[in-house]
Amino acid sequence: MQPSKKETLLFVCGQCSFESRKWLGRCPDCGAWDSLTEEKKQISVRHGRTTATAQPLAASGEEECARLVTSIGEMDRVLGGGIVPGSLVLIGGDPGIGKSTLILQLLSSLAVKGLKVLYVTGEESVRQIRMRASRLKIEDEEIYVSTENCVEAIVDLAGKMQPALLAVDSIQTVFSEEVGSAPGSVTQVRESTARLMALAKSSHLPILLVGHVTKDGSIAGPRVLEHMVDTVLYFEGDRGQVFRILRTVKNRFGSTNEIGVFEMKESGLAGVDNPSALFLAERPVNVPGSVVLPSIEGTRPILVEVQALVSRSSLGTARRTAIGADPQRLALLTAVLEKKLGVTLFDHDIFLNIAGGIRIDEPALDLGVVASLLSSFFEKPIDSATVVCGEVGLAGEIRAVGQMEMRLREAGRLGFGTFFMPESSARQLEGKKKEGMRIVPVRTVTELADNLFRT
Repeated sequence: MQPSKKETLLFVCGQCSFESRKWLGRCPDCGAWDSLTEEKKQISVRHGRTTATAQPLAASGEEECARLVTSIGEMDRVLGGGIVPGSLVLIGGDPGIGKSTLILQLLSSLAVKGLKVLYVTGEESVRQIRMRASRLKIEDEEIYVSTENCVEAIVDLAGKMQPALLAVDSIQTVFSEEVGSAPGSVTQVRESTARLMALAKSSHLPILLVGHVTKDGSIAGPRVLEHMVDTVLYFEGDRGQVFRILRTVKNRFGSTNEIGVFEMKESGLAGVDNPSALFLAERPVNVPGSVVLPSIEGTRPILVEVQALVSRSSLGTARRTAIGADPQRLALLTAVLEKKLGVTLFDHDIFLNIAGGIRIDEPALDLGVVASLLSSFFEKPIDSATVVCGEVGLAGEIRAVGQMEMRLREAGRLGFGTFFMPESSARQLEGKKKEGMRIVPVRTVTELADNLFRT
């Protein structure tokens, strides 16, 4: 039986989608101030009982759906090998970071294979899209563009065209005729996404959604938006730099640890096959406070430069600033150095930076932070052919980290000659190929300081 609908007035929180029948200055659910906005909402009232069906999980005998592989390797990497049919992918990023450019290049990579793709934009005209396509040298006849904003019309158009992929730029500009609130509101974003999700699941049509971000970097709209979609990608990077990082935050069909690295050129975004060389291209040589760390991002090792600047503070409270790393972890490692090595850091400003704009969250960064801090404090440079990797505990001990053999192989490929690693990791590598490198096992931060800065 079809449900009847009645309209009611609600106040909806723009942060967590909490609903209230009266206005509140502070959301009781998430605690955000002045976040409730007035919206008209239609509530479905069902009469009678509906029936549901179920299917056995293992008895279908159907083969796994083949992924839609593009020619953009970095995009396929973060998606887990390609786009899954019927999946809903959300891409967010700062304004001007290159989201629309990436989407247009992705559509072109499928169109050159003879696949029909549909690009729906509510922010630009068809002429503006053609100007960007001309700059990117995209002239594929299988790319169709629509400037429709109504989600019901978009669903109807996709049903008629039957494209291999649908891209909507952006979800905040799409609205439903059945909802009385303005486009971009919590109710509109949620309802429009639900309609597109139903289209994707019923017709096995993969859909890409572009999402705006707020000033704190999160995707605008209700938090439930990220729960509804299958994959959430964030396009990161400084617009003043030439490269961008596509990071997976959620992926129901693959790993959430993968990143894709792109370089922004005049002809568009180009995937970077060797990001280690890119991040180390401008590394200074024989400068105190700089050391190289072999990090693991998903299934790929990436060498990054860890920079530290330690200088005496003229303020009452010394500053602790970390870019690309956890500030709390920096404070912890600073306390370990003061306790175990006796170095005086409480009256020194400490600035830590992961060069290139990449963010490292794994524990293996600890040893790189310690080595760069000591190098800057003692004003002694670390040999440019040296890499360090390991986790540091509160007792000053250096603990093992995973995938050390992969890190060793990447460091050897780029010409590094010395690898400082935890003693337990060095024992695991006994009898294995060392890539022509000298492995220096260390057990404590004291041993690390003695080996790095002995005169």
